[in-house]
Amino acid sequence: MSKQEWQEEQQRVDQVTDKISRQINILQQEVGDIQTEVVDIRKNFWDDVTVNFDDVHEAAETYASMKQQAEVLSERERSYQHARERLRTLHRLEQSPYFGRIDFTEEGEQTERIYLGLASFQEENGQEFLVYDWRAPISSLYYDYSPGPAQYQAPSGTISGVMELKRQYVIRDGRILSLFDTVITIGDELLQEVLGRQANTQMKSIVATIQKEQNQIIRNERSRLLLVQGAAGSGKTSAALQRVAYLLYRYRNTLQAEQIVLFSPNQLFNSYISTVLPELGEKNMQQVTFQEYLQRRLGKIFALEDPFMQMEYVLTAEEDPAYDIRMAGIRYKADQAFVAMIEQYAAFLSREGMLFKDITFRGKTLVSAAHMTEQFYKLDAALQIPDRMNLLVEWLLQEIKQAMRKELTEQWVEDEIELLDKEAYLQAYKKLRKKRRYTGDTFDDFEREKKQLAKMVVQERFKPLRRRVKRMRFIDMKAMYERLFADPEYVSHFAPDAVLPEQWADICAQTKERIVRTELAYEDATPYLYLQELVEGFQSNTSIKHVFIDEAQDYSAFQFAFIKRLFPRSKMTVLGDSNQAIYAHARFGIGVSSLSSLYESEQTEKITLTRSYRSTRQIVEFTREFVGGSGEIEPFNREGSKPTVIQVANMEDLAAQVTERIQALQIEGHRTIAVICKTAEESRQAYEALRVALPIRLIGKETGVFETGTLIIPSYLAKGVEFDAVIIYNGSKSQYGRESERKLFYTACTRAMHELYICCSGEMSPFIREASADTYNYISGM
Repeated sequence: MSKQEWQEEQQRVDQVTDKISRQINILQQEVGDIQTEVVDIRKNFWDDVTVNFDDVHEAAETYASMKQQAEVLSERERSYQHARERLRTLHRLEQSPYFGRIDFTEEGEQTERIYLGLASFQEENGQEFLVYDWRAPISSLYYDYSPGPAQYQAPSGTISGVMELKRQYVIRDGRILSLFDTVITIGDELLQEVLGRQANTQMKSIVATIQKEQNQIIRNERSRLLLVQGAAGSGKTSAALQRVAYLLYRYRNTLQAEQIVLFSPNQLFNSYISTVLPELGEKNMQQVTFQEYLQRRLGKIFALEDPFMQMEYVLTAEEDPAYDIRMAGIRYKADQAFVAMIEQYAAFLSREGMLFKDITFRGKTLVSAAHMTEQFYKLDAALQIPDRMNLLVEWLLQEIKQAMRKELTEQWVEDEIELLDKEAYLQAYKKLRKKRRYTGDTFDDFEREKKQLAKMVVQERFKPLRRRVKRMRFIDMKAMYERLFADPEYVSHFAPDAVLPEQWADICAQTKERIVRTELAYEDATPYLYLQELVEGFQSNTSIKHVFIDEAQDYSAFQFAFIKRLFPRSKMTVLGDSNQAIYAHARFGIGVSSLSSLYESEQTEKITLTRSYRSTRQIVEFTREFVGGSGEIEPFNREGSKPTVIQVANMEDLAAQVTERIQALQIEGHRTIAVICKTAEESRQAYEALRVALPIRLIGKETGVFETGTLIIPSYLAKGVEFDAVIIYNGSKSQYGRESERKLFYTACTRAMHELYICCSGEMSPFIREASADTYNYISGM
């Protein structure tokens, strides 16, 4: 590119940034004015409202005056917030107004230069776009086409033409640092510049480097179910977040951030991705872990095991005599076969076997469980169980109402009346006065006042009982779920053709034992809640329009079925990597195929991402051999050093070697260094061995913030996050020797962006030995 052309490009950047600066100045004045106005309205709110409650008409006028003033305040506050958000966007554009340009000639029209940036920016007259938002329909040309024939979907239909030029920029602080034309989607130069940077504590936006296959994920509007299978570091999570930003832009008049929910793997991951959408000028969607949802629903009833506790058991308890039974139970309870069994059980309960708890008050049984059972099965059998339960609730409330009348004359009521304070007496007096206003009765009747007080006392004491009935706490769900396992033969009553695992009797005994202790294993939580929903009625959320599930390989078929029922009207974007399926139940193919079966085939689309961008070519070529070689994972051509395997004789030498490596990496300037251990227990041991010599942070499942520095983390908590350098604390056969640990080892190693070290105490993992010797360096300290 000629010097003159470079200068012309810089001149345009200068012109655009000058105009952005002018708009910033205008907007800052506007923000200040609105802020002053909001403060004044708040300060003088009651001065501008006429308050008069003397009669109905005056009260209505007062309400209208307050409502009007509140609406004015609310509108001004919205304007202030909108102006603040626009100001933040303009400040970002001022530093880097755009990252791409395409020259596009629409059929029958003149060539137009299209500049792409994080947000749109127009001339002050609003007639010309100086920068197009990367999400605008025409911007898809930049991501999907090389120079030549091209087309894009506009609201008016398909627009065809010819792309004459595609140009890419790296602009920092208003200066062009890099500028080049390309015939591919994103030139290697720009990707090298972005990917070569150090890891951060927050996920990077990939707007400037979106690849064609990622753009298909981001702009997909057709599919009700979008499945993304992506290699480690392929950008699937980043693409999902850009997809959220795109949807909020595309449907900005009908879609709010609160109508999108993301199921993420843990709180650390939530912290890691929390800035991506705000950087793009959008609010964050709802973020929740599946465990948080289970805890909210079941945490008051059971001591609930979480997936990390289950993982610790799976990884450390192989010597437990009950280990194989637990593994068989985990696998069966995750499967569609168990979904079918729970549904058959619910159908059986509609005919017989429903269990209730007596409704008692002050030690007396008001309605017995037997009476409730009799009443339930008197109801129309054609009705669904939840509909019959609602009718039962109405009947129970009537029964309680009758019981309340009987309690009015009991001695305990008189006793409590004696203890009432003046406020209660005043409240009773006001109620009686209000009644007399409409009856014309002016006689001051002490007996009537006493009855009113008795009614207040009884209503207050019965309020918790009525609340429990409305919430259907009279259903004995715990006993009904426990009964499934109390007798291994019980299943034959409602599912005679069920194919059960060989260890079913032992699984039943193990499950019952935990439930009796009021504990619920992680594999039982979703089935328990599913049965409860089938009985009480699903607490579906129809306001959510899009559900995103990241690390989908960690979800079971049962969990997918449950989530689909929770959000019946939502479109779903499901992202996972079968090579990172580390949980005992994690069979990504089976789980997703079960989810696919809930949608019409024409509503489902699957996109596979095979190119890995996170790690250097050398790290990808080494780690992909753990999971079947080079066929499905393609490295981006970013060079680095080969991974290093260091073998030492004992644990003391191991700690010394890891300490030495950390210190060397810190000297090299790496900002995020992860020492990845297999389990939480190994992480604690490593922390104790290393913390004397190094400033180091121990990460646990409760950690909610990702920070720079050197940290020690269990393998399963590192999922989804990346680090400048990774040290596998002990990659020996004793730690990673079982076939079931292959994917765990792969997951841990693929967290590294630039450097990977695997230290081994004793014999190295067989997974390393399977890799070609020329893919890594070997150092022996034996």
